[in-house]
Amino acid sequence: MERKRASIKIEAGLIQIMPRLFRPSISDMPAYSAPLYTACRLLDRLRVPVLRLLGRPGKLLVRQRKLRVAAFGCTVILTALLGSVFLPLWLLALGPVILGTPHVLSDVRYLVMRPGFHRRALFWIPVGAPLLAAGCGFYPMECGLAAVAAAALLSNGAWSRRLPVVALTGIAGFTAWKAGFISQIVFAHLHNLIALLLWWFWRPRPHWSAGLVPVFFAAAVILLGTGAIFPLEGAWSWFPERMDFTSHAAVLAPGLTGDWAVRLVVLFAFAQAVHYGIWLRLIPEDDRPRETPRPFTATLRAMEEDVGRPVLYGAVMIAAGIGIWAILDLAAARIGYLRMALFHGYLELIAGALLFIEGHHSTRSATA
Repeated sequence: MERKRASIKIEAGLIQIMPRLFRPSISDMPAYSAPLYTACRLLDRLRVPVLRLLGRPGKLLVRQRKLRVAAFGCTVILTALLGSVFLPLWLLALGPVILGTPHVLSDVRYLVMRPGFHRRALFWIPVGAPLLAAGCGFYPMECGLAAVAAAALLSNGAWSRRLPVVALTGIAGFTAWKAGFISQIVFAHLHNLIALLLWWFWRPRPHWSAGLVPVFFAAAVILLGTGAIFPLEGAWSWFPERMDFTSHAAVLAPGLTGDWAVRLVVLFAFAQAVHYGIWLRLIPEDDRPRETPRPFTATLRAMEEDVGRPVLYGAVMIAAGIGIWAILDLAAARIGYLRMALFHGYLELIAGALLFIEGHHSTRSATA
């Protein structure tokens, strides 16, 4: 026991991780999980020298969650902005294929499994059925908003909060029905902002550093939206097969031409990349009970506990399948993922509604 306790040392704020402490026993680790645990142990070994190389800033990032989250957020936004300027078409093509499935898994983990909504039997049919219909493409906006309204009605909050949500979803559903397909395009653009809003209200943010992320994001949106920052001329000439600017503009900016079409396409590429980054880095950091980062092996074990091995490794297989599909036909793989993940935008709306009505639901009890 003393040797195990000594396996973790904290020296000047740097977490020194001895990966053998977090290595599952042979009887506890299924064969299909061994490659992931091996990769995580390797990353654990690499992290300590990287943090040492960072020096004092690395110590501060390890010790203080608020600074680490702000640094991650600003890095995500800067990376998305650079990608939107230099390689916007590749950002649109590769983002969903590489990061799409992990971000949907994060959605399910933090919006459904961690709060325990999957255990509310009252939600299964009234919320699950329209959400499934929306995911299958059957009147997606109308069915998705119906799922939001059902969740609000069946929630545990005060009626003074439930009724406004139901009223707003009713108005939005009627508007979507009248607007037709254009409503899905509007939602596709706005949905990328949902992650930023959910992250902001995920926990109290008394420290000034938290404000850097939305301010930086707003500044980037203004610069891209006004044309102050524009993609390089050569950015449009290099693109994956069947995914040129015209094909993206037809979906993301139908009826628009010229600069406005370019701005909308570039804004979507930027906001989608930030959306992925928030779900994969910022929300996991803020939801974790402990102030300091977990070892990668402990993170994998916590994911197994939160979502269950069938869901986790099923998602890994789906991600691998999409990756192989993308090697053969990148355009088809991207479209296939987007169709598969159609439901998740409405799941985020449901989470936002329940966050407003009931408050924060994270159990904060996963493995520290």
